Amino acid sequence: MKEKSAVTAKGKAAGASLKRSAGKEERKIEASKGSDLAKGAKRFEERSKSSDGKSAGTKQR
Repeated sequence: MKEKSAVTAKGKAAGASLKRSAGKEERKIEASKGSDLAKGAKRFEERSKSSDGKSAGTKQR
């Protein structure tokens, strides 16, 4: 969410709070995992793998 595009001050505060909360949760997960979480396209690919280990792109080919 882009906090700068919020119409009201309350909306801007909510956006900023959400961003801080998400960052805090990500740091907590990375600390427990012992490594950084994948970002961007790598993250999408990591999340899209199904139980058989194939990615969505591989299955569509």
